[in-house]
Amino acid sequence: MNYIKTAIEGVYIIEPKVFSDSRGYFMETWKQAEFNENVYKVDFMQENESKSSYGVVRGLHYQRGEFSQAKLVRVIRGCVVDVAVDLRRFSPTFGKHVMVELSDTNKRQLFIPRGFAHGFAVLSDEAIFTYKVDNVYAPQTEACIRWNDPALGIEWPLPEADVMTSEKDMRGVTLSEADTF
Repeated sequence: MNYIKTAIEGVYIIEPKVFSDSRGYFMETWKQAEFNENVYKVDFMQENESKSSYGVVRGLHYQRGEFSQAKLVRVIRGCVVDVAVDLRRFSPTFGKHVMVELSDTNKRQLFIPRGFAHGFAVLSDEAIFTYKVDNVYAPQTEACIRWNDPALGIEWPLPEADVMTSEKDMRGVTLSEADTF
């Protein structure tokens, strides 16, 4: 696998080696020892999957305190733009974001360490999205920053009229109101 550092410390794009022929393809999507060597040691304890249709924006989600989560995300079917926002208040990139296209074609993955809000927007007719996490889901620590907070400067590649989001995500706060790390 190819581990690519992004402009924000700790966030990595991971490109697997894909072996294709007339029958299809094969790739390794996760190798613990290799990940530990190239990124850092993380112990994933759960894997989640979601299915969404075009225009769905999920996020920007995170968990506070001891229940914060690192995530390794990828798309099994379709195409999304994935966003990680740095919420580490003493980081030189606090409030900045990384945006990466993840698809079943490019097979890229994104690693997001603890201390970040995370979200994605579906660009294809539908997308199946999967992510490994290194901590349990704790609803009492769940938080959300609005996907369209102007302070973040995220240029989502969707017309705003096409965006569909949950009631819970619509109640998200701005970066200035958010609990940070």
